[in-house]
Amino acid sequence: MELFTYYDDATGERVGLTAGELGDWSAAAASLLTGECGLRPGHRAGVLLPPHWQTAAVLLGAWSAGLAVSFRGWSTAGLISGGPALDVTFVERRRVDNWLDDVPLAQHQFVLGLAPNGGPSPDVPEKYRDFPEAVRAHLGATPPQGRARAFDIATPDGTTFGEYGAIAASVARSRGIGRGDRVLIDASETEEPLIWLLAPLTAGASIVLCANLDRSRLDERIAAEGATRLL
Repeated sequence: MELFTYYDDATGERVGLTAGELGDWSAAAASLLTGECGLRPGHRAGVLLPPHWQTAAVLLGAWSAGLAVSFRGWSTAGLISGGPALDVTFVERRRVDNWLDDVPLAQHQFVLGLAPNGGPSPDVPEKYRDFPEAVRAHLGATPPQGRARAFDIATPDGTTFGEYGAIAASVARSRGIGRGDRVLIDASETEEPLIWLLAPLTAGASIVLCANLDRSRLDERIAAEGATRLL
């Protein structure tokens, strides 16, 4: 059964990942960050990506490596600036030309084209690495040894992983999400990963994330995916 399903109705893309497959991508991201980049709990990551299955792998990998993640999605109004130095950044390729002067420099900088099936990014900018290409070398890796602990810092405001998990559980309860639910999420309604990623996973639910959702096909999508909750 798929744990994470991603649709883009503008392109017709559909990607379905089982728990094992999403775990493999997340473990590969964590291995890249810890084994290759040498990052450890307490290091800081800036994620400037829209809700997407590859974004889920980046976030879960960074969190499992114990990194404090600042997520700024796809809005230029929320760009990271003026805060503590970042150790690694992840930026969407099609926006990087507009953002390049605003994205703070980091020791490690990755770009994602968000191509179907995790394909490589076109025309990688100078000083950036292509994340899909780099992470594929780590597929099959085991989770990092120095995994995040409950008291490690998960976000730039000092929220610990234990506190963050409790918040995700509270969000799930407030949205009526429970174990076994299949949650269909309109990506345009929220870019906050607490809602589209962590709350469902914490509750034991699966995710159907829809970008550019064609609402004329919503009933068809609900039936096809067996969705039990809508966000």
